[in-house]
Amino acid sequence: MAREALVRGFGETVRRLRLERDYSQERFAELCGLHRTYIGSIERGEKVVTIVTADKLARALGISLTGLFAELEREQP
Repeated sequence: MAREALVRGFGETVRRLRLERDYSQERFAELCGLHRTYIGSIERGEKVVTIVTADKLARALGISLTGLFAELEREQP
């Protein structure tokens, strides 16, 4: 998978999971301990996250890091 597609797909996965939990970007950012604009950048595929940030996102979504990556893989063509 190309880098850009992977980063974009990760952001789309995070956005979908966030919306499924009915979190605003602001509330989700609070749960993650991150800034709201950074969450927006991740969701738009503008930022490549570290493994530490991916773990924060997963925990705030109530899933494991493995679960987050499984969701990403399931959504990719």
